[in-house]
Amino acid sequence: MRKQKVYLDNCCFNRPHDDQRQLKIELETKAKLFIQSLIAANKLSLTWSYILDYENSKNSHMQKALAIQKWQTLAVEDVSETPEILKISDEIQKTGIKTVDSLHLACAIYSKCDYFITVDKRILNYGGKDITVCNPIDFIGIWEDLKNDE
Repeated sequence: MRKQKVYLDNCCFNRPHDDQRQLKIELETKAKLFIQSLIAANKLSLTWSYILDYENSKNSHMQKALAIQKWQTLAVEDVSETPEILKISDEIQKTGIKTVDSLHLACAIYSKCDYFITVDKRILNYGGKDITVCNPIDFIGIWEDLKNDE
């Protein structure tokens, strides 16, 4: 199986810090942590971006921000802003996606990620053809199918 390239947005990285008393949040957290274990084991390739840096720098909880920032060191690619990314972002915004979220998607598309993993409902409804957008729980199902197809 070709190693899949993934992009986790800031909402996804922050999921373990949300109220875990809600079952959906707890399950998404467990799935997200499993995805990170696959990244750490070099079974998935992580893409990082300047917009992740930007959003994480606005995190008022320094410990959370530092925990998230550590994942940048495991990224196989760190995407910087380019005119092409801005152009892709502008097109995505025409679908109703907010600017920061469109920049995350644009970075993932630009870097040719296979999957964009998020817990943000608005982004999950994005219907673009250039990338598969899914939540962490759905990605685990995809991962299991890919693994079984080997």
